[in-house]
Amino acid sequence: MKRRTFLQRIGSILALLGLTEAEWLTLGNRYSQALAQSNPRKLALLVGINKYRKSPSLSGCLTDVELQKELLIHRFSFASSNILTLTDEQASREFIEAAFLDHFGKQVKSDDVVVFHFSGYGTRIKLDESSETLQKALVPTNENLEIQDEKIATYLLEETLLLLLRSLPTERVTAVLDTSYDAPNIIQPTGLKIRARQDLAAQLATAELEFLKQLKTQNYLSNAVILSATSDPKQVAKEALFSGFSAGLFTYALTQYLWETTPATTIHFSLSHVDSAMYKRGSKQQPKLITDKKVLTSENLWLDQNASAEGAIIAIEDEGKTVQLWLGGLPAQVLENYGVNSRFTSTNGQQLILRSRTGLTAKAQISAIETATPLEVGQLVQESIRVLPLHLNLAVALDSGLERIERVDATSAFAGIAPVASIITGEQAVDYVFGKLLETPSRYGLFSPGGLLIPNSAGEVGEAVKVAVTRLGAKLSHLLAAKLWRLTENEGSSRLPIKGSLEIVNGISPKVIGQRETLRTVDSKTPTKKPLTTPNIPIGSRVQYRIENKGDRAVYFMLLGLKNYRTAIAFYPWQTVEEPNTSETKPLLQQIVIPAGETVILPQNSAASGWTISGPAYECEHQLIFSTAPFSSTLKALETPKYPPSDQQPIGALVNPLEIAQAVLQDLHNASITTAEMNGTANDSYILNVNQWASFNFGFQVN
Repeated sequence: MKRRTFLQRIGSILALLGLTEAEWLTLGNRYSQALAQSNPRKLALLVGINKYRKSPSLSGCLTDVELQKELLIHRFSFASSNILTLTDEQASREFIEAAFLDHFGKQVKSDDVVVFHFSGYGTRIKLDESSETLQKALVPTNENLEIQDEKIATYLLEETLLLLLRSLPTERVTAVLDTSYDAPNIIQPTGLKIRARQDLAAQLATAELEFLKQLKTQNYLSNAVILSATSDPKQVAKEALFSGFSAGLFTYALTQYLWETTPATTIHFSLSHVDSAMYKRGSKQQPKLITDKKVLTSENLWLDQNASAEGAIIAIEDEGKTVQLWLGGLPAQVLENYGVNSRFTSTNGQQLILRSRTGLTAKAQISAIETATPLEVGQLVQESIRVLPLHLNLAVALDSGLERIERVDATSAFAGIAPVASIITGEQAVDYVFGKLLETPSRYGLFSPGGLLIPNSAGEVGEAVKVAVTRLGAKLSHLLAAKLWRLTENEGSSRLPIKGSLEIVNGISPKVIGQRETLRTVDSKTPTKKPLTTPNIPIGSRVQYRIENKGDRAVYFMLLGLKNYRTAIAFYPWQTVEEPNTSETKPLLQQIVIPAGETVILPQNSAASGWTISGPAYECEHQLIFSTAPFSSTLKALETPKYPPSDQQPIGALVNPLEIAQAVLQDLHNASITTAEMNGTANDSYILNVNQWASFNFGFQVN
C-alpha cells in the first residue's frame, strides 16, 4: 500500500487530535535525513499509552517508552532522530499503522535494524460475529467508537502487527510487547495494575479487517523476533511502582539488564535474567521469545553495542561542575536504596559523585574538574562505589481494601516492630503488602509487590489484625535479612571475574540448571547460554555449585538464602580440629577460599557429591557473595552456641539472619578501599567497591 493511501486513511483522526496535515508531515520529515545515511541504519517506533478514553488509566507505559528510548540511544547507538514515539492521544490505531509504514516502510533496507515497542492494554476479540476464535489485539488510545448503538473496536490486531514486521526487507527486526490479553477475574489486593482488559466492544472496525486482508495477500520472507511479557495466555503483564516512578515489570527488567549485558550474551540468557528479576518482585509472569532463528544474540538484533554501563550523562549543568545521569542500568532493588556519595566512572575516567536522585535521573558532582577531560552528553557511566544505608527496614503497605479500624490496628501493631518493618503510605515503593485474602476475607496475609501471597503468611479464619502482625514478626526479620543481602547483587558492575553454575549431580555428568557470571569481565567472543526460566529441581536431587575464579586474586565465598520466604539459610562448612593435649575433636567454621585461576565445587564432600534436596515442595533463592577479604564478622556471628555442633550440614537454617546479613555487609565494607574524602559517609553507610566484591542471585523451585 502506498504512503499516500495511508495518509488518506488517517485524515479524519488528524482533525480529531488537533493536528494539521502539515504538522504530520513535519513529524515525518524529522526522520527523512535517515535516508541519506549509510547502512546499517537503526530505526525504532515506541508506543506507550497511559490514558485511555474508556478504560482505567495505566501508570507505567510512558516510562516504558522512556526506558526503551534511553537504552537505544545510549547503549545501542540509535540516533534520536530515528526514534519515533507515539504516546497517549497520539497512539490511535490509525496513527500507529500509518507511522509504522511511514517511519519503517519507506526507509528500511536490507540489514537495517528495526525495533518496535508497545506498552498498554491488550485484549482478545472475535474477528466477526461468525468467528469462534478470539484473536489477540493491542488496545490503542481510541479503543472503541459508538455508532448507532453499536460498539466498534478500533484495535490493532497482533496478527496485523506481525505481518507488518515481517513485511520489512531486513532480518534484524525486534518487537517488544509489554502487554497481555486475558484479564483475571480475581486480582489480589495490592494496588498493582494489570495490562489486560476484557473486550468492551462487539465488532472489530471494518478498516482493520480490510487492512489485515490486504496484508495477507503479500509474500513475506523475513522473520521478526518477538519478545513478549508473558509466555502463557493466562499470565498477565503487570506494572509496578518503583522508587519514584511506575514502569512495566518486563520493560524495566529487560532494559536494565541490556544496559549491563555483553554482545555475546544470547537473548535466551537475557530473558532468563528478566524472568528472575520479575520473580523477585513477586510476579510469576514469564517472558516469551518468538522466533524461527536458532541462535540470537543482542548483537544480531541491535548491533555494535557500546561498552556496558549503569547509565549515561543526559545533561551538563552549572558550568560543567555537575551532570544529570540516567540510571536505567541499576537493578531495581539497588536503585531504591542507592545512597548519596555513590560513585560512577565516565568513559573518559572522570569520577562522578552522586548528590541526589529522583526516579531514574540523578545529579552528580564532578570530582576533579581542573584535571579532567571535558564531559559530554551521551557518555556512559559505570558504577565504581556503591553506598548503602546502614539502617534499613521493610517497607510494608496496607492494602486499600482494609477497613479503617483494620488499618488503625495494623499501623499500631507494626509500630511495635518498627526496627524491622514500617508502614509506607502514598506513592512509594514497597517491599510487601499487608492485606486480606480475597477468597477468605477474614484471613490476613503478606503479599509481594507483584500480588502473590507470600507462602506461610496467611493466618487462621477470624484472626485479629494485631495477632496477625505479631505472628508475622518472626518472618519479617528473615525477609529483611534477604532484602539486605539482595542489595549486594552486582553481576553487571563487579570487576571480579567469577562464574557460578548450579548443577544437578547425576551418574554421568553434572547438568547445569543455572548460571551467573560477572558481565563486565565476560569473554565477549563466546556466547553465554542458559535455561530461559527459573529452574525446577526434583525432590531427592543432589545439587552442587561450580565456582570458577578467573582472576589473579583469591576470593572468599559466602552463601546466604531464603527458603519458602520463611527460613533464612547459609552455607557454612565445618572443619574438625583436634584439641591440644586431648583426643577430643572440636568443630570450627572455616573460611571458604577459591584460589586465583581455579575452579572449586561446593560442597566438598568425599562421601557423596553435592547435597540432597529434600521435600516437600518449596521456593528458594541463594545469594552467592564473593570478597577479596575474609568474612570475619560473618563467621563470628555464625560461631555461636545457637548452632549445635551435632547439626553440621552444608546448608542450614539461621536463627539470627538479620545479624548475619549485617555482618556480611560490614565485611564487604571492610574489604573495600575507601578514600579520606568518603570517611564521613562511612559512619552511617556501607561503602562497597566494585573491585572488591561480586554477588549473584540464584532462584529455583523444588517440586
